[in-house]
Amino acid sequence: MDLQGYLALWCAVFGTIALVGYARSLAGMTPAQRAVRVLGRIEQVREPRHGSSQRDGIPVVVSFQDPSTGEEFTVTNDRDHGERITAAWTGREIGVRYPRGRPHAYRFVSDLRAGRRGLGWPNFALFLIYAGLVVFAAIDWNWPWALIGFGVPWTLSGVWHMPQNARAVNRRTDALTSQPPVPGRIIAVLTDTGTDSEGGTWTSHTPVIAFTTHKGTAVTAYCADELPDPTNSYGRNVTIHYDPDDPAVFTPDLAAEDRSGVLDITCGIVALLLGVAAVVVGAVLL
Repeated sequence: MDLQGYLALWCAVFGTIALVGYARSLAGMTPAQRAVRVLGRIEQVREPRHGSSQRDGIPVVVSFQDPSTGEEFTVTNDRDHGERITAAWTGREIGVRYPRGRPHAYRFVSDLRAGRRGLGWPNFALFLIYAGLVVFAAIDWNWPWALIGFGVPWTLSGVWHMPQNARAVNRRTDALTSQPPVPGRIIAVLTDTGTDSEGGTWTSHTPVIAFTTHKGTAVTAYCADELPDPTNSYGRNVTIHYDPDDPAVFTPDLAAEDRSGVLDITCGIVALLLGVAAVVVGAVLL
């Protein structure tokens, strides 16, 4: 089989996967569409034990109601139940998803709207078709086509996402500085160890911060970044700047937050320029 035959087979296989996936989505038959999505409420927050693992998230008790039966359920996150809960306070709403008729198979999600249509695999199949066409063009026509094939979608993605990222950074900064900070305290440092691919061992330390908002909401949250010497931070008093609309957005170091925002915007600009450069170089070399 020649190159064109392999390309035709590649496109046929993944095209079929994409068509089946989109058809199931239009018919409302994907598992994501059939899943029940409800808002739960955190009823109780338990303090993590100093020295324990951060993998399970902050221990909480959550209640939610099955809309089909009206039955109330009270559950915990003491096992693998979806996304980790890294910021918690009594009364916080949290997404809960489960297969229809099986509320005991619940999983916590941070965004109930994400993946509602179940288009992840069909979209990935389309990407593989595009990648196959780019590779074919680079081999059969000329290799600069690979630069153009990479640069065009990369540039369009940068044009779409960079302004959104810049606005998000500005909104976060404005929210964090909209009111005076509050005192906080490191109530635990969680420790995890593991082995890398080369057989070496690694250790990570995740401080857990407790603070109370101006409205009296007691927040417990992981603070993985922006805290100097996290290994020896247990019991340390810190100053917390937080978003009054969402206390899960906070920082103990505004200067580090500003640097992170500038770095994020800079990386977006560099990525955009990289895509433009790939298109220009590919066009020149054709």
